[in-house]
Amino acid sequence: MTVFPVMPHARSGTGANLKRRLRRGLAWLHLWVGLLVGSVFALNGLAGSVLVFHTDLLRWQYPQLAAYEPHADPAVLERLVAEWAPRGVRSIDLPKAELPVWQAYFANGERAYFGPDDGTLLLRRGPDNDVLMWLHEWHVALLAHGTGKQVLGIIGWISLGLLLSGLYLWWPKPGRWRSHLKVHAQPPARRWATWHRSSGALLLPLLLMATVTGVGMVYGKGFHAVLTAAFGGAAPPTPVLAGTVEKVAWDPVLNQALHALPGARLSRVSIPKPESRVISFRARASGEWHPNGRSEIHVDADGTHVISVFDATAQAAGARASAALYPLHIGVVGGTAARWVTAFVGLLPMFLLVTGFLFWRRRTKR
Repeated sequence: MTVFPVMPHARSGTGANLKRRLRRGLAWLHLWVGLLVGSVFALNGLAGSVLVFHTDLLRWQYPQLAAYEPHADPAVLERLVAEWAPRGVRSIDLPKAELPVWQAYFANGERAYFGPDDGTLLLRRGPDNDVLMWLHEWHVALLAHGTGKQVLGIIGWISLGLLLSGLYLWWPKPGRWRSHLKVHAQPPARRWATWHRSSGALLLPLLLMATVTGVGMVYGKGFHAVLTAAFGGAAPPTPVLAGTVEKVAWDPVLNQALHALPGARLSRVSIPKPESRVISFRARASGEWHPNGRSEIHVDADGTHVISVFDATAQAAGARASAALYPLHIGVVGGTAARWVTAFVGLLPMFLLVTGFLFWRRRTKR
């Protein structure tokens, strides 16, 4: 029996055909998944671009909120907790330079704003009556609360796949980098194709950072567990001090919290639970990126002592990386320039969607 050897060019030809088929299949997926899922991704990015300036737009929309000096009066805080905790308030931001009023968060997603001196209700807003709150609810949960947040997480993973598949489809052969980055004006099909591919390739690091940090926020507990397991760090403590609280001594409680972590600014207080004597504060320690901080201070309801202090800046790299997801996503790391860059990045998914669609339409017509 004569055996005929397989010639090398035959094997290489089969491999090349398989690679072409895989590439065509990936291009088909990139196109149609991009047009469908990419539409939601693009609209979400547009909302994010606006929300980068949420506080600035809020002060412009409601100038009465900025007409105060920031001051955290314990008596006012006591009155706010007593009056509004039964109405669904879960936590309250202390007045600060950027927003010198008390900002209360309701369980249903609404927010209320109170004068720092007397606790007068200045404004109550939610997705139903405020465009910024509507955009916020769309950006974080697609207007569908918990279910929408999970759907948004899935869209985030698919969007990461779109970005990486686009990079693979664009990747040039050695020596052709410059030609693959060149943008053409004519013909129209080539114009839209080069705009889509070149901008996506050049700005991919920014797009990946925005997408990865967004997905990381949706799956915050999972990302925190992975990062701390790999690079170290711990979760904030959840101290338990059982007992009935007839009245919180807010004056000494605030005083204890203010001095518990030197150099930190108290940012938020959680409404105490009836069965617990622990008063929990969020604080921003010196050097933290998060606008409200990830440090925590827990004080006894009588204000006699500090129960525990969690300094986020003293944590290992994994915990610090987890805490960095939110500030990197909203563009507060790097000052005003970083905010404008973040807003620009939010526009890119829509640009890629439109240029990809126009390229497809032009190519179809041809």
